[in-house]
Order: sequence, then C-alpha cells, then structure tokens
Amino acid sequence: MLKNKKLQTILKDRDKKRLFENFISLSVLQGANYILPLITLPYLVRILGPEKFGLIAFARAFIQYFNILTDYGFNLSATREISIHRDDKEKISEIFSSVMLIKFGLLLLSFIILTIIVFSFKKFRQDWEIYYLTFGMVVGQALFPVWFFQGMERMKYITFLNIIAKLIFTVFIFVFVHKVSDYVYVPLINSAGFLVAGILALWIVFKDFKISFKIPFWNSIKYQLKEGAYIFISRVSISFYTVSNIFILGLLTDNTIVGIYSAAEKLLNAIKSINIMILQVMFPYISKICKQSFYKALKVINYEIKFLAGLQIILCIFICLFAHKFILLFFGEKFENSINIFQILIFTVPIVSTSGIIGQQILLNLKLKRLFTLSIVYISFFHLIILPIMIWWKKEIGAAIAVLVAETLILIVRLIGLYKARKDIFYSLLTIGV
Repeated sequence: MLKNKKLQTILKDRDKKRLFENFISLSVLQGANYILPLITLPYLVRILGPEKFGLIAFARAFIQYFNILTDYGFNLSATREISIHRDDKEKISEIFSSVMLIKFGLLLLSFIILTIIVFSFKKFRQDWEIYYLTFGMVVGQALFPVWFFQGMERMKYITFLNIIAKLIFTVFIFVFVHKVSDYVYVPLINSAGFLVAGILALWIVFKDFKISFKIPFWNSIKYQLKEGAYIFISRVSISFYTVSNIFILGLLTDNTIVGIYSAAEKLLNAIKSINIMILQVMFPYISKICKQSFYKALKVINYEIKFLAGLQIILCIFICLFAHKFILLFFGEKFENSINIFQILIFTVPIVSTSGIIGQQILLNLKLKRLFTLSIVYISFFHLIILPIMIWWKKEIGAAIAVLVAETLILIVRLIGLYKARKDIFYSLLTIGV
C-alpha cells in the first residue's frame, strides 16, 4: 500500500513522472540490449571461433573511432542544450540543424580517413570489405539523434528504435550465419540494423516533433563545436582505455587473442549497460534540477552513488566467484582463457558508474569542464603508454589489468579535483543522507 502511494506521488509530479517513464523505457531498452546479444553471442563465438570472432571485434574497435568522431561531444552537450530550450521550437530546430550539419561533415571526413588507412596498410587491406561493411554502423549512428530524444526526455523513441536494430541483427544472424565463411555477413547485418534505426529516428523527429531543418548560421555551428569540444576530447581520451584495448591488442598480437579478450569484454558490457541506462536517464534530469538548486540535485546524486556502488560491488563479487561457469556456459571451452580477463574487468563496473556520475552530473553541471576532461586525458595517455608494455608482458591479461588501473585512477583524480575546486560540494557529497 505504501509503495502504491509513493508511486502515485511520483506520477503526479510532471518531472518525476517523465523521469519514471524514461527509466522504464531505458530499462526495457537495456533489457533488450542485455538479452538479445546474449542470445546471439554464444552462437556467434561457437560458429566463428576465436579467430574470425576476433577479426570482427577488431574491425568494430577500429570503426568505433569514427563513431567517436561523428558523435563529437553532442550526446552530452547537445542533450543539455535541447533540455534547456525544449519549449522553444525555433531554438530546438536551430540546435538540431547545426548539430546534424556538423555530424554529416564529420561523417564524410571519417569515410575519407577510412579509405586512406584501409588501402595503405596490408593488415587492413586484406580484409577491406569487413571494414567498409562495419562502417555502416557509423552512418546509422550519425543519423540517429540520440541527443535530441534525451534532451526532450523522450526515451521511449530510443528504446523502440534500438530494439528494432537489435531484433534485425538477432534474427538475421540465425538466418544467414551458419558456418565460419559466413563471418562477412555479421558486420553487414549489424550495419543494416543501425541504418534502419537511424532513418526511422529522423522520420520521427520531423513528423512527431515538427522540427524543421534549415541551414544554420556560422555562429550557431561554432557554438555547438565549442560546447562539445571538451566532451569530445574526453571521449577520444576514453577510447584510449576502452576501444584502444582491442585495437592495440589486434595490432600487437593476433585475431585469436583479440577474440578471447573481446568475448569477456562483451559479456562485461552487457552488465555495464545498467550504468549507461541510469546515466542517460539522470543527466538531463539532474541538469534541470541544478538550475533550481544544486544542493537538491546533490541529494539525488548522493543516493544514486550509494545505491549503484553498493549493489554493483555485491554483484561483482558474486559474478567473479562463478566466472568459470559463466564463461564456459556462454562461450565454450575454446574461450576458457577469457575467464581470468572477465574476473579482472568485472571490478571496473562500480568504479565506472561512480566516476561517471561524478564526472557528468557534478563536474559538468558545476562548469568544471576542464577537470572533467583532464581527469580522462592525463590518465588515458598514461594508459596508452603502459598498455603496449602490459600486452607485451601478459598479452590479454595485461590489457585487462591496464583497464582496471586506468578506471581507478580516473575516479581518484576526479575526487581529488572536486575536493580542491569545491570543498563544500565534496563534503556535502560525503555527508548528505548519512
């Protein structure tokens, strides 16, 4: 009865109702993101084996750099802008037009860079079709204005369209991939899902939200580039200890080792999807509360950290203890070497969630963009230096250890930076709700 009254209270508050709806929408989305890959992943690794699975993973890691370039920093900067101006349709159209025009320019630049690299190096040239087929994901993601739906707090559209993309991939994998030589269909099917979702997303923006595209003024383009710059730099830096692990591992070892590492990482990413969901839902909500009272926002952030960190530490210990069973169940004996990698990487989950909340919801809203960016940049360059050494020493295990160290250091640097910049906020974060 008490729970029902609380739920009714939440639903009467417009902002909380929207937050609740967004949480449900993204829960469904992340549920699909979690369940559907877990259906295809065990099938794919058994059909393709470590080598071809590693090649697909390496190509996706390489292409991910172009996703980072075309996304720029808009998934946070444009989300914030849309959230602030959501009631001004003219302003929203201006923001939308500026961001999309920049993204199309970055997409063209990405394709040119891809072509130069693929045909300049033998490692890429011998599997050129895999890289071009995988690039379709970049096109689809550039078309999909996730930042728009997040800023408008209409997560149901993101949920619906992403589930369509995942369903296309899931169904078609079982239809077209039956033997090792069918590996070429995997990036093609993946790209098809992203492209369909991206095209439908644009159609919804124009039809349901009545947004019009118009050639923006240079000042508007310049402003969006400036606003997203710090976040873009941080995302590039983040790639040094996320995407680069598989990419550098592939450059220094072989596709089989990449396959072993990637299998563990994919299982980990399914678990990390909880973090992504909560950060996506809470960022526009916290940004709006901060305009009214940062102390009020801090109370929400405090409970958010306590809930997530506590729950995830318990979950990590449990999963770590039974990692052997999880890996053998999902991937089979050929991927037994993934067990130790998974046991190391699993402890990044609570660290990343806490670091992400402090970075996005506190540092960005306090206008501490420099600290937000540099906390990643410095550690990322450090990671990029030690990663080849760790790979040379322990190969895939070394890569996993390097990731854990990097994530831990970023959290520590952000906490120290927050303490130095705003002691009042730092102590409030520790004491609220105690």
